[in-house]
Amino acid sequence: MAHLVAAFDAHSGLIREVVAGPLRTHDMAQTQAIHPGLHAGDLLNGDRGFCSFAHLALLRSQGVEACLRVHHKQIVSFRRHRRSAGAVSRARRKGRPTSRWLASLGTRDPLVEWVKPSRPPAWMSAAEYDALPPTLQLRELRYRVGTSGFRTREITLVTTLLDPVKYSAEELAKLYAARWQVETYLRDLKMTLGLDVLHCQSVDGVMKELWMFVLVYNLVRMVMLEAARRQKVDPKRISFIDAARWLAHAAPDAELPTLVMNPHRPDRVEPRVIKRRMKEFPLMKKPRDKLRQALFRKKPAA
Repeated sequence: MAHLVAAFDAHSGLIREVVAGPLRTHDMAQTQAIHPGLHAGDLLNGDRGFCSFAHLALLRSQGVEACLRVHHKQIVSFRRHRRSAGAVSRARRKGRPTSRWLASLGTRDPLVEWVKPSRPPAWMSAAEYDALPPTLQLRELRYRVGTSGFRTREITLVTTLLDPVKYSAEELAKLYAARWQVETYLRDLKMTLGLDVLHCQSVDGVMKELWMFVLVYNLVRMVMLEAARRQKVDPKRISFIDAARWLAHAAPDAELPTLVMNPHRPDRVEPRVIKRRMKEFPLMKKPRDKLRQALFRKKPAA
């Protein structure tokens, strides 16, 4: 079983970089392999699993901006002139924010300074960690989610976009909300195309199979981009499965037809349930040979 980390283009949905590792691998352990595909001026929009001092410092060293959800273990306070954990004795640090307040940019929107932790993360060497700057100036902001049906009611972000006029808190909230689109991209890759179940039995075979899925996925996205250009709509409105079906059966010289457009439903809320019921049989959690041997051992005596 593989653990997959991918970077998608926010506009087109194309996969820009992808890396696979062992199943029990944290996202950050593989993220450095994606960094070469990022360029100065790019903006990385990611969830809390990618939020750390070391990662933000690496992105800034490349000239890459970031908008990330704050990790759940990071203590954030919006009280002015508060004391950070680094400014008090070790015995009194528990429960204090780890960033230092610098200035207020708005309501629950301060400019802060993050201090480099004393120990490097497991995915970075000591030499690489020592080369990082001792502090980072960042922006922390918190906003409420007012849409009914959403599980999360409050979201705290950290970003390198420090200008409150050019990058307002409302625009940053919209930017992070757009990150959810990556979940639909992963659904298209894993469920619609079938990447969730691979058939090869070796690492090399799994990697070949993975790259074939990525190639097909990007081909479908290219078809969607062309259809969006012709139909004058956002590429996200084009049906992925309709584009995939046309691509699977189209002749080499076939003209691209008008593809199905998904309706624009920005406030759509769906329950987190599956449509079809699971079978009543237990899941196969051991190799078939071992399960078969267990059945033989249970044979009744003559």
